[in-house]
Amino acid sequence: MTPHREILENGLWAQNPGLTQLLGLCPLLAVSSTMVNAVSLGLATTLVMALTGLAVSAARHLIPPEIRIPVFVLIIAVLVTVVDLVMHAYAHDLYLVLGIFVPLIVTNCIVLARAEAFASKRGPLASTLDGLAMGLGLTGVLALLGALRELAGKGTLLSGLHLVFGEGARSWTIQVLPDYGGFLLAVLPPGAFIGLGLLIAARNALDRRRTERRSRPTALVRSA
Repeated sequence: MTPHREILENGLWAQNPGLTQLLGLCPLLAVSSTMVNAVSLGLATTLVMALTGLAVSAARHLIPPEIRIPVFVLIIAVLVTVVDLVMHAYAHDLYLVLGIFVPLIVTNCIVLARAEAFASKRGPLASTLDGLAMGLGLTGVLALLGALRELAGKGTLLSGLHLVFGEGARSWTIQVLPDYGGFLLAVLPPGAFIGLGLLIAARNALDRRRTERRSRPTALVRSA
């Protein structure tokens, strides 16, 4: 496996922040009531992670080890401020819905963790790719959890697209379950915990099946 492919596989699956490392759970559970909200925050986090990896890697030889953590936090804070101002200017309605969770990307432990564990030790390309892969892995979990909660809670998918694309996008909402009365638990915080638990269980089951399939040829050879 090539290094770049390994980085992608680690971020998207093997070391997925939401399902394996269980990092960044605060926004994961708080903003995933709808698929649009979840994906929007996930993409904002992905952009910050990719740019953080690039910036930290490029400056790693200039940062004294004793102050590296404060400098990393400062870099992350600057990038989050830029993303926050861009969303405030061009997606104001979405910005109001996401609220404090956009600035809180600064405190998201997965961003600082990858800066310290990976970007501070690798080149700019690999570090940017790692941030992108980890961010997209988290976004994928957010998207699945948001879709699951929105479908169970309101019977719809993609509600709230008008927050991103304007009032004309209201008609883009998919009514999967017509005349659905809704399930309140799904859109409340306990629903987020239940949904995340189901996703973790599904991932573990898939990993177990992959391991069993890989071990079967070895077992057959030994028996022969």
